[in-house]
Amino acid sequence: MLRLGPLAAAAGRLLPAGLRLGSTRPARGWVSHSRAWPPGPVGDRGLLSRQVRAVTGSAHGGGRGPVLKTPKGTRDHPPAQAALRDRLLAAVVACFKRHGAAAIDTPVLELRETLTGKYGEEAKLIYELQDQGGELLALRYDLTVPFARYLAMNKITNMKRYHVAKVYRRDNPATTRGRYREFYQCDFDIAGQFDPMIPDAECLKIVHEILSDLQLGDFLIKVNDRRILNGVFAVCGIPESKFITTCSTVDKLDKIPWQDVKNEMVGEKGLSPEAADRIGEYVQLHGGLDLIERLLQDPKLSQNKLAKEGLGDMKLLFEYLALFGITGKISFDLSLARGLDYYTGVIFEAVLLQQENDHVEEPVSVGSVAGGGRYDGLVGMFDPKGRKVPCVGVSIGIERIFSILEQRAKASGEKVRATETEVLVATPQKQLLAARLKLISELWDAGIKAEMFYKKDPKLLKQLQYCEDTGIPLAAIVGEQELTDGVVKLRDVATREEVDIPREKLVDEIRRRLEP
Repeated sequence: MLRLGPLAAAAGRLLPAGLRLGSTRPARGWVSHSRAWPPGPVGDRGLLSRQVRAVTGSAHGGGRGPVLKTPKGTRDHPPAQAALRDRLLAAVVACFKRHGAAAIDTPVLELRETLTGKYGEEAKLIYELQDQGGELLALRYDLTVPFARYLAMNKITNMKRYHVAKVYRRDNPATTRGRYREFYQCDFDIAGQFDPMIPDAECLKIVHEILSDLQLGDFLIKVNDRRILNGVFAVCGIPESKFITTCSTVDKLDKIPWQDVKNEMVGEKGLSPEAADRIGEYVQLHGGLDLIERLLQDPKLSQNKLAKEGLGDMKLLFEYLALFGITGKISFDLSLARGLDYYTGVIFEAVLLQQENDHVEEPVSVGSVAGGGRYDGLVGMFDPKGRKVPCVGVSIGIERIFSILEQRAKASGEKVRATETEVLVATPQKQLLAARLKLISELWDAGIKAEMFYKKDPKLLKQLQYCEDTGIPLAAIVGEQELTDGVVKLRDVATREEVDIPREKLVDEIRRRLEP
């Protein structure tokens, strides 16, 4: 019997049962005379031909080729962008480590039931996967819920951790504002039973440190407390069953006018216009310690237990922030709600007020660049006995910050180095590949970041031009005369000055020149 190639085999799979390509006669059950083929109308033969062409055409790359694009809301990072992002992540992680956090990692996949019921109205943005061998899975939506699951699963009651990883949201992407469907989150969290507001104050200090160190321009950190918001809703006559949905609507106040927020409360959430107006009197307030004192004297809020607790802790928080010296960048803002269900106490969000960039006519609008809060009940949702582990944490919006730095670099013409190469090992004449290999090996063994050309006899001009194009600061040139004299010619690429260095002193001289 004729052996079939892969294309013929693929086409054969499309033929009716009983007839196979490569057979000299019909299989049993088929009539042998030619009129029996094709078995159906002529039109069926046309359909079959198109199916065969589709298989064989795709195998040969014929017809329309594959669509070369990244999925909506995702992107590739070329070397320069990846280097810029790595620098940004390193600055953030350095701050986390400075505050004593340990790193953890968790799977990008979670059981679907782990994620559901934790995100309120945003649950619709979870990427759910098809049944994978009996487990219903989803891509992680954030790093907070997996952290709570990790604490409960391992029975951990005290931990300070950071986690840098990608998360996934089926959101409507806005790439110019740094909003993607796949993006990095950088989280810092403190889990454990501690005295009120001390861990919360440290989280706010971390946000202040990172945004100050990155020199992103003027920023403001808004703070509020879910207990205060719920107290406001209660004294305004809102039933407790509508607290969470009302909270989600209030959270839109930084994006749309109050009138639109009120219309949504009345039209979609079923609140009375009078109740919405009463809420509006509170949620449009913002200030500092003076506002907290005023609300503590409010005849309605002061009678609500939740609001009174929240305002008392907020006052304590501002006292600690004053000791940290950062209250100038903090605003107590009653419009801040943060729509996630799991927040139970203090919540905060950092926003950029303007972009100090002389090279861009219009400022880059990226919205909030950090957010977080206290979630004392989340771990208990996973514990079989409902044991709670109080937690507070912050997430740095790394993609949004990256979009600012990226556009700044582009506008200013700043060249971002994609590599960290310190020295290029070069030769000026032919037949010196062995000398290059020996020298570069010595530099690598000494911990020097070095490169060389992968050609036997590269032209010296091309080697030096490569240094200038890629930002390599030094070139170590070894020619016939240098080999004879036992030296290496060290070239400063920026100034083009060259000096002969004894071979045994080369590593020390390179290190001296590279010192900051």
